[in-house]
Amino acid sequence: MKTGKHVLLALVLAGIAGCATNNAFVEGKRLIAEGKLDTGLASLEQAARENPDNLEIRAVLARQREAIAARFVFEAEAARSTGDLEAADRSFRRALEINPRHERALAGLEAINMDRRHTAAIKRAEELLERGEYAAASSEVRSVLQENPMQRDARRLIQRITEMEMQAAQAGPVLKTAFKKPITLEFRDTGLKSVFEILARTGGINVVFDKDVKQDSKTTIFVRETNIEDVFKLLLVTNQLAHKVLNENSVLIYPNTPAKQKEYQELMVRSFFVTNTDVKQMVAMVKGLIKTKDMHVDEKLNLFVMKDTPEAIRLVERLVALNDLADPEVMLEVEVLEIGRNKLLNLGLQYPEKINVNYLTAASAAGAAPFPPFQISSAGVNGNGSNLDNLIGFVANPALIVNLKQQDGLINVLANPRIRVKNREKAKVLIGDKVPVVTTTAAANVGVASSVSYLDVGLKLDVESTISLQDEVSMKVSLEVSNIVKEVPVTGGGLAYQVGTRTAATTLALRDGETQVLAGLISDDERTTLSKVPGLAELPWVGKLFINKNVVRNKTEIALLITPRIVRNIARPAKAASEVHFGTENAITVSPLMIGKVAPRALAMASSSPTSGADANRQWPPAPPREETRPPPPPAPEGIPVATLTAPEQVSAGQEFVVSVAVAGADALPPAELDLNYDSAALEPVDEGDKSGTRMLKLGKGGGAVDVRFRSLAQKPVTTQISIGNISFKDESGPFPVPVPLPPAVNVDIR
Repeated sequence: MKTGKHVLLALVLAGIAGCATNNAFVEGKRLIAEGKLDTGLASLEQAARENPDNLEIRAVLARQREAIAARFVFEAEAARSTGDLEAADRSFRRALEINPRHERALAGLEAINMDRRHTAAIKRAEELLERGEYAAASSEVRSVLQENPMQRDARRLIQRITEMEMQAAQAGPVLKTAFKKPITLEFRDTGLKSVFEILARTGGINVVFDKDVKQDSKTTIFVRETNIEDVFKLLLVTNQLAHKVLNENSVLIYPNTPAKQKEYQELMVRSFFVTNTDVKQMVAMVKGLIKTKDMHVDEKLNLFVMKDTPEAIRLVERLVALNDLADPEVMLEVEVLEIGRNKLLNLGLQYPEKINVNYLTAASAAGAAPFPPFQISSAGVNGNGSNLDNLIGFVANPALIVNLKQQDGLINVLANPRIRVKNREKAKVLIGDKVPVVTTTAAANVGVASSVSYLDVGLKLDVESTISLQDEVSMKVSLEVSNIVKEVPVTGGGLAYQVGTRTAATTLALRDGETQVLAGLISDDERTTLSKVPGLAELPWVGKLFINKNVVRNKTEIALLITPRIVRNIARPAKAASEVHFGTENAITVSPLMIGKVAPRALAMASSSPTSGADANRQWPPAPPREETRPPPPPAPEGIPVATLTAPEQVSAGQEFVVSVAVAGADALPPAELDLNYDSAALEPVDEGDKSGTRMLKLGKGGGAVDVRFRSLAQKPVTTQISIGNISFKDESGPFPVPVPLPPAVNVDIR
């Protein structure tokens, strides 16, 4: 007995301990389900410590540990992909607290350390790139790519470095001497090499002549206060010569012949990926305009590769950018409303239409008549039976039917499809059914063959849209509404259909968002049928009792609402962007041949008359011209106004910059007006004002300052000038002449 009591007490104590353990186990699972991962996991660990032999608790604890660690790792990897390395580090470490040997968490921490090193290296590379140290920046970035070839910032930066290196290599050397210094030359029939020697000495450049340049070439030139660069190019063109810059102060001059061009002219190879246009059309345009012969077309990749001069490559770049545009697209919002009204009226008494009389036989007697028959007998005629007794009559339909039926039906069918379509493409909408039509064909010694074709029945809409640059959509609309009127049996077991059709076709133009309603497709069918008893229906008053009236009316109307909404359109390019300088038929150049004006009387003729003989070839530089005798200006207010013109010395191609014009010392003067001159082929004002090459600026009373923002258009290194033409002061009474010295023109180098 005592032994049994001890066993019972042990079982009770074990049950109490199990209940406590189960409570911690259940609480842990509940906390984890609520998202309290740390607290829930601690409860599960407590339950496992209190009952280490419980396999269920140990299995749930292991499974939850792995799941929670995997969740932390997932959060860490998501944070690392977005660049939040601190949050990723915390999540990885929390996963390691749960499972210190978690391989993905350990690898994630190593990846975070690598990302931090890579971020620091990329930052150093960007700083080196800003200082122009391409080689050092490239070395830093390549060290990052060696560890992680898919690092996004490193791939972006190495592409940028490569492009900048290529641009620097393609630009070639640029003369950085006094090549842009103004010069005055007056020569007649002078040796060409002598003139180039004067230009070389004045500009501080070295000139090397090809052996085929003619030694006895002579030239005549009269220019005043003109840039050496413009005079240099003018002499080359007029004497069929070309040049090549060797370094910052050396130039090679050679005959401009095809043979020499092949020897000295640099060529480039460039691949152009065409995105929206057919590559064949783009290549045909390039061949027709640029006359490029060396081209390769890859239709699979939609690209073409060309080999030509750098000037031709730059020109093709602009042509591709101007013409490779995405097709306009429009969203057509269509609403189709079909309204149908059906009316049926069947009212009156329907009498039998016919009476049948047949001879009664055994076969007919065995069959049942459709309605109760009546017998015709001859007993009343002569008292004796005859064959008339065998005649029996019956009606094929009920003797009398009272029709009291009236039916009204209303059908509304609404469809609202939306379809997106490209410019000049057709959009088709079918709302209806495809009805099968079976055709049977019998052939001798073969058998019967059946084929099935489908007939479109319902509403069919075809729209072809053309989008204009003014946000108008011109559409060719074709609408067809069809329905099956009746089925027509065909000899041989086939079946055909009689189809009723209503069509409408039109061409219309709508603005973006404008709605057009196409309605009026109405079908109104009314049929009235009167069934009368002959003779009795014509009686007055009571004749209506012998008439059955059947009225059927079907009316349907189709309304179409169509609204175009332009999703994407082509923006009309500006004149400066769409006009590209080509050069001449023989030579493609980005900038035109012209002589820039650097002073008020830079292109004026000499004040002294030209002489002949030995005095024709005047020494350089010539004596300053005599000042013209002018009437003295009216007395000006105290103080002389001072005009200033400031602009950056160097800008990049396509860069925007500011030119400032100021007039000081004019406190007592009325408002001023001045002309700002610039080269419209190289520069373009950013605002919407005049872009002809001269901009009139207005200053307030007492002078002041005004800024004009320009954008460089030149695609190759070139130097352009900005100058002030004249300054005048005006008030309500008229001009106020005041002599104002003009500031010198400023040179802007476009790189």
